[in-house]
Amino acid sequence: MHDLPALRRRGFLTAVGTTAALGVLGLAGCADSTDDPSDGSGSDSGTPRRGGRLRAAFAGGGASETLDPHLASLFADAARAKALYDKLADYGADLSAQPRLAEKWEANKALDRWQVTLRRATFHNGKAVTAEDVLYSYRRIADPDQAFRAKASLEPIDLDASRATGTHGIEFVLKRPTAEFPNILAAFGAYIVPADATDFDSEPVGSGPFRFVSFTPGRSALFRRYDDYWEGAPHLDEIEFVVANEESARVNALLGGQVEYAHELNPTTARAHEGKGQIEIVRLRNSAMQGFAMKTDRAPFDDKRVREAFFLIADRQELVDGALSGAGVVGNDLFGKGYEYYAADLPQRAQDLDRAKALLKQAGAENLKVTLDTSAVAAGFTEAAGIFRDQAAKAGVTIDVKMGSKDSYWSDILDSGTICCYRSGAMPIEAHISQRLLTDSTTNATKWHHKDFDALYQQAQSTKDKTERTAVYERMQRRLYTEGGFLVWGFADWILGTARNVKGVEAKAPANSLDWARFDKVWLA
Repeated sequence: MHDLPALRRRGFLTAVGTTAALGVLGLAGCADSTDDPSDGSGSDSGTPRRGGRLRAAFAGGGASETLDPHLASLFADAARAKALYDKLADYGADLSAQPRLAEKWEANKALDRWQVTLRRATFHNGKAVTAEDVLYSYRRIADPDQAFRAKASLEPIDLDASRATGTHGIEFVLKRPTAEFPNILAAFGAYIVPADATDFDSEPVGSGPFRFVSFTPGRSALFRRYDDYWEGAPHLDEIEFVVANEESARVNALLGGQVEYAHELNPTTARAHEGKGQIEIVRLRNSAMQGFAMKTDRAPFDDKRVREAFFLIADRQELVDGALSGAGVVGNDLFGKGYEYYAADLPQRAQDLDRAKALLKQAGAENLKVTLDTSAVAAGFTEAAGIFRDQAAKAGVTIDVKMGSKDSYWSDILDSGTICCYRSGAMPIEAHISQRLLTDSTTNATKWHHKDFDALYQQAQSTKDKTERTAVYERMQRRLYTEGGFLVWGFADWILGTARNVKGVEAKAPANSLDWARFDKVWLA
């Protein structure tokens, strides 16, 4: 989902740099839930059990829903796609690419040709997954007449020149050196379908852990265990996805026993039920970046002293406590806390109103007045705007909070205004840079246009040694920390709820990573 601007309310995934913003998920649960035998089953709940149907409630997309994995845009779509299909790779807890259908990959010295070897896996119809299926899938995604989510991610691949080197081998020819090529294999929506597949709703065939049984758009989807899944058959007999668009409906269904899993709960709900014994609350840490995007190409934020002043105006803990109800951690004006390549050694920035005032005075911006765009499009946006307005007033800055439409907010704020509320789900730091911070990036909300910065990105992509590449990414992040346009004040938890008899879930990975929605690893105790 590299074309969404952020994790959105009502289930939108976090994109890795398209028109909005998405990332990688992981099904989670309480850390001690797998060894708590007090669920009345009389068995050791740490030992997986086979059988049963788990019902999972998600916000849905109405009658227009589809099981086409290349069109997935909602969390419900992504969870269903993960159950039915596989990708060549997926993102681990630190957002590094982990092998899935691709057993291994290897680059040439120039990093512009990659040899990928497929593992032995089969589709639900018993046919082997082959190189031709991969090439068909990628060429379908790249169709210029279609709007598939992973299209932008696959752009570096020359699919006309790429070829099968055997039943289970593919040589990918790239348009330029790409050290982070495995991230492309893990791209959101880059699922592998059988060659020539066109019907995805009446009887879709994938290679995932569950096989299709039935689907009613906007209502439910039922899948059954695939016994020949390459990673081992799921413990569950069946997984049923049910649509409940309102958070209250999902919570009530969970409390009433109509479902065993409820996706996307708010912090207030979590606090009300956490530790009370009726349901389990699961927190996926570092799942959504929260911040403000300052337009660096226009006044007043074309002056880096003003941007630094705003960095110093922010009381990050107050924003986390107030806008996220404490369900998150403070940020440090960089994307990807805890992810691969994150510059964790930079000092944590704290509020310094005296320094902020001095910088504004130097910039001739005393008594500054700015309009902050926000919307109810995402949880915490309006609250964050109000809190930051009050913080800025202490530095002599007047902020006028402007409420935007939920329907057009993401498209509106990409080009208009000077500062806006911004949010993004998990994605690799490399993808965040390439899709949002290069001169030609399509979702460059901060209008960060610097040719020397572009050159550093190309240097990183042309550097085979990971230690040397890490050093380049650190240089880029130091530059952004000093004078970038993203004021990243926090990272929000993504909150799930499960019945107490749901076991085998993890809470170690951000939303949108490999271990999110891993219903093949879950069982009912």
